[in-house]
Amino acid sequence: MTARSTAGLALALCGALPLMAMAQTNAGPDQSAASPDPVPAAPSQVQSPVGAPVEAGTPENEKLLGSLGGVRPVLEAHGITLNLLETSEVLGNATGGRATGLIYEGATNLSVDVDMEKAIGLSGGTMRISALQIHGRGLSTNYVSNLNVISSAEATRATRLYEAWYQQTFFGGAADIRVGQQSADLEFAISSYGGLFVNASFGWPTSFAVSLPGGGPAYPLGVLGARLRMRPRDDTTVLLAVFNGSPARPGFNDPQLRNAHGTSFRLDDGVFAIGEVQYAINGGDAATGLPGTYKLGGWYHSRAFTNQFFVQTVGSATTVATFDNPNDDWSLYGVADQLVWKQPGSKDGGVGVFARVAGAPGGRNQINVFANAGTTYKGVFGRENDTVGLGLAWARISDTSRANDAAAAAASPGTFMPIRSSELALELTYQAQVTPWMVIQPVAQYIFNPGGGIVNPDRPTRRIGDAAVFGARTTITF
Repeated sequence: MTARSTAGLALALCGALPLMAMAQTNAGPDQSAASPDPVPAAPSQVQSPVGAPVEAGTPENEKLLGSLGGVRPVLEAHGITLNLLETSEVLGNATGGRATGLIYEGATNLSVDVDMEKAIGLSGGTMRISALQIHGRGLSTNYVSNLNVISSAEATRATRLYEAWYQQTFFGGAADIRVGQQSADLEFAISSYGGLFVNASFGWPTSFAVSLPGGGPAYPLGVLGARLRMRPRDDTTVLLAVFNGSPARPGFNDPQLRNAHGTSFRLDDGVFAIGEVQYAINGGDAATGLPGTYKLGGWYHSRAFTNQFFVQTVGSATTVATFDNPNDDWSLYGVADQLVWKQPGSKDGGVGVFARVAGAPGGRNQINVFANAGTTYKGVFGRENDTVGLGLAWARISDTSRANDAAAAAASPGTFMPIRSSELALELTYQAQVTPWMVIQPVAQYIFNPGGGIVNPDRPTRRIGDAAVFGARTTITF
């Protein structure tokens, strides 16, 4: 089956799902479009600037605009939930990087969820449409040029469609299918505790973002696809998805400019398939042990391969070779979230630890090993909803890419061309719940060896220096 026919078949399911749902005789209750693992290991954190959707019936004091003058309750009575989230931040590079400087950036996410049972009597159906308005400019792009992007909100300025999908549950909620434009980083390879941090590498892994065409199906680019979720047991969840291979048409400039408004709806860029198995321990109110969640997953891309060695040596002559026939690529990953100490009398407070690692073939990928790890403490200073965290992100440049650097340096004697190694990012952050609808999050990061040790384009005889970053993020639910 070709990539076009595979993606086309997935999208054709969209029209069939409502009919399939009507034919069910044992349809279960509607499941939330963003329902968590059945036995969550950690408190929900907002890492992506799109945040988590606000559930219908959320108390009015948890939203800045309350009931919108009575509009929200009327809409929710008909199954429509309106969400508006603004993520704003000021970040500065105090030393190192390409240059020192200060930026403002932000992302506004407007989403509409529709409970199809309340709207039209279709049990188990949910629809979502969401859009982004991205503003400001990013610190990584303009001042640091590092791999582990300093903020998960950083993106090219735009107003764009983000998600547009339909989801249908089956077998009493034990399974559901989602079809349409969606984002894999909201469901796959997630660390619940890692979601506290501002650095984008704690969300969609840096190795995925660097390897996949256009960065893959991740913020700020939704991609057409189909996702199946199954819960064979209360403690086990299986996720499988297939997406179009790229969120943007082929090209060498910014993929966010090649799909400027999120409406490309492409189907002919190969296939990106991803799967994950999640196992949760000690979940539920009756559990006596400390909860944890463990995940194993992997992805395959039919056309993501680009050979990382571009330099050929023939005799004493060195030339640069190009490869215009990308082939397949893959990666495997694991995620662990574990509460190691529970705050007495608290539902989810305490100290949690997390680790995530991903590996991929070095010949096909600039980054062949990527890892996150860290710890968080919710309930710090006696404030039950405040969380402090320390985390790190490490990206290793593959041996093939490093060999390419060495060959390129040998081909250009007298020119400063360093061989890359790895990049490490450390983050210390504190998330303060100031009001039920506003979070303020000061952050400090230190970036060791930005880009793995690349030349500073503004000072071509030196590498980009280690960067010290300070700032704050504000998240407001309207």
